[in-house]
Amino acid sequence: MIRRYGGLAPTLGARVYVDEQAAVIGDVTLGDDVSIWPFVAARGDVNRIVVGARSNIQDNSVLHVTHDGPYSPGGVMLTIGEDVTVGHGVILHACTIGDRCLIGMGAIVMDRVVVEPEVLIAAGSMVPPGKVLQSGWLYRGAPAQPARALTAEERAHFRYSAEHYVRLKNRYLEAD
Repeated sequence: MIRRYGGLAPTLGARVYVDEQAAVIGDVTLGDDVSIWPFVAARGDVNRIVVGARSNIQDNSVLHVTHDGPYSPGGVMLTIGEDVTVGHGVILHACTIGDRCLIGMGAIVMDRVVVEPEVLIAAGSMVPPGKVLQSGWLYRGAPAQPARALTAEERAHFRYSAEHYVRLKNRYLEAD
C-alpha cells in the first residue's frame, strides 16, 4: 500500500515495485528500480526516508525515522544509498546507509549511524546509535564490531545482489 500522511505522498521513481502487502507511508522517496517486498513498513511520518536506485528492501523489514524534538533537534531522516540490499527482517532507524552495502537478515541499525559505502553487516548484528562503519569491512555482533576486511569478490557481490533484485522485481512487475 502506498499512502499519504500529513499532506505528503510517497514519490516513486521509474519501474519501482512495492508489494501490495507492504506499507510505504508519507515522506518517502524511492529511486528508480527500487523494490519493496511483502510486509515491509516504510513510515515517513515524522521525517523523510530516501531509498536510492536499485536498492531492495526485503520482507518484514522496518524503515523509520526520528522526529524533531528536544532530544533530537531537527529530527533524523533515513537515507539508503544506491545498490543496497536490505535483508529480511532488518530494522533501519534514522541512519545513513552508503552505496553498495548489504545489511544481513535481522540486523538492527540505530539512530545517527553512518554506514560508509561497501560495508557488509552480518545477520543478527546490532549497530548502536552514532557509530560509523568504515568502508570495505564486515561488521558483526551486538554491538557490531569490525570483523575483517572484505574481499574483492564480496565487494563485487554487492552490485550482483542489487542487479538480481532488479531482475526479480521486473518479473513481478511483468506478472501484474
